[in-house]
Amino acid sequence: CLLWSVSGIVTRQLQEAAGFEAVFWRSFFAALAVGGWLLFERGRRLTADIRAMGRVGLVSGVLWSVMLTCFMFALLLTTVAKAMVMLAITPLMAAILSWVILGERVPGRTWGAIAVGGAGIVWMVSDALGGDDRYPHSAWGLLVASALPLASALNLVFIKQAQARVDMMPALLIGATISSVVMLPFAVPFSGTTTDIAWLAFLGAFQIALPGLMFIRAARHLPPGEAGLLILLEVVFAPLWVWVGAGERPTDATLAGGGIVLAALVFNELLGALRRPSAPTLPS
Repeated sequence: CLLWSVSGIVTRQLQEAAGFEAVFWRSFFAALAVGGWLLFERGRRLTADIRAMGRVGLVSGVLWSVMLTCFMFALLLTTVAKAMVMLAITPLMAAILSWVILGERVPGRTWGAIAVGGAGIVWMVSDALGGDDRYPHSAWGLLVASALPLASALNLVFIKQAQARVDMMPALLIGATISSVVMLPFAVPFSGTTTDIAWLAFLGAFQIALPGLMFIRAARHLPPGEAGLLILLEVVFAPLWVWVGAGERPTDATLAGGGIVLAALVFNELLGALRRPSAPTLPS
């Protein structure tokens, strides 16, 4: 998740590549990196593994493509901090969807965190609607970013539900491929510099492929809500890197709204940790 957090600072280094082209190159290199690793690891078995995922794998791949596409567009349209705060509600969304789809109980503390976190989001969104000289389309960026927590949470639920039967790692390959193919007609003619393409290749390999494969493997052993909490590392560090490296200081409303969201999430998990029964001590 720390690797995920470098997306904002790297995106701010781009000179000419923007919009559709930036999304295309990042997804293209992610597909190359994921496909290369899976081929190295599995060889001819990769085709069988993709077929074994079935419809669930295809749905997960589509959700990955939505996440890859919307996330990059959100970073180009609004500040990194605002995009990250929208992403921060993924754990709460995952808890709700795991209740609806998997039948897992959602405790009262989580409903309270949802209410408080929602207030923080409203505060932040009201600031974006007021306009920003650097990002005049910030409100649109937040709208695009709002697709991230829903797609991420749904994907976590599908991964948790399916990985007891099949390996879902090839779904990331499907998602990156879909994203790059859909973006290609809108990306040409290319205008990005060699430096831009190098930065986007770095994002594809080390900000998408490597942490994505590791996250899918970890999600097999965690409830969707807890897996979603790992995303909070990205939410905390991404605005920090951009603030320090690119001078993009979050607005007061973003800091306040984001602080409310993160506080609600942390409080929710602390209460959960306190209420979990401790493991029995074995007699010595």
